[in-house]
Amino acid sequence: MLKKTLFLALFFVAGLLTVHAQKYAIVIHGGAGVMSKDKMDEKARAKYKARLNEALELGEQLLKNGAAATDVVVKVINVMENSPLFNAGKGAVFTHDGVNELDASIMEGKSLNAGAVAGVQDIKNPINAARAVMDNSEHVMLSGKGASEFAKEQGLEIVPNKYFYTERRYQSLQSLLKHERERTQKDNTGTVGCAVLDTHGNLCAGTSTGGMTNKKYGRIGDSPIIGAGTYANNKTCAVSCTGHGEYYIRLGFARDISAMMEYQNRSVTEACKKEIGKLSELEGTGGVIAVDADGNIAMEFNTSGMFRGYIKSSGEKEIAIFENE
Repeated sequence: MLKKTLFLALFFVAGLLTVHAQKYAIVIHGGAGVMSKDKMDEKARAKYKARLNEALELGEQLLKNGAAATDVVVKVINVMENSPLFNAGKGAVFTHDGVNELDASIMEGKSLNAGAVAGVQDIKNPINAARAVMDNSEHVMLSGKGASEFAKEQGLEIVPNKYFYTERRYQSLQSLLKHERERTQKDNTGTVGCAVLDTHGNLCAGTSTGGMTNKKYGRIGDSPIIGAGTYANNKTCAVSCTGHGEYYIRLGFARDISAMMEYQNRSVTEACKKEIGKLSELEGTGGVIAVDADGNIAMEFNTSGMFRGYIKSSGEKEIAIFENE
């Protein structure tokens, strides 16, 4: 009788562990900024939501099949990098000199390993290059021509800079040059990111961007900077940011969220809201997505909208663009 009772007890515990191990969550963003329902018709909204949904569903399928968080982050971001809708990969904005320069980063929560590339002009999927830096080099960040040379050695797809051309982004640059402005609110949006909790209990986050329209002097924002635009730690959360990068760098935005969770015992939502508050105090704009070690999701921003969505193993799902949606 004792053996039977012990067996049942062990079976019950094993069942609980299995259920826990199968928990997963994925959250994505496609940029935050000033958005107006009046200026974005239903057809345009549908296009954005369809692409966000495509990315989420791919991520969920991979997670259900036991894929590692890192693999999921890369594959999901690839979907958005390959779309002209977002300011990443194919839809990257133009610099002052009329070229496209791209940045990306990725970080694993289990090992705290990380990789990034900055200012690259010919790597089709910068997030893949960031992953290669993390996995196959002793470095964390590579930039410019050196990053491209490394990507070629790794067998990643190299494309001519004209691959990234889209008429919408090109006209945005022409408008800025004509009016001699530094940037517009329109092209603050579009950076893409993904944060994942996989069925093995590991966290990972990644971010990819084309940066800021009309940027000069080799400007680099927060997206490729670990601790500013991207961060992951299995003890706390995985974070990806989008917005005016200079403010995120100054705040150490992504790492600060993790630190508040670790040292102040704040929830992931509380920490993200607190950090967005700090951003607002500096008059910076943008948003953040995060997932914690228990699969709790946060999607916070101080603009009128952020392309965003998530799916959890519990069946919860959301895709949204504007505030209070």
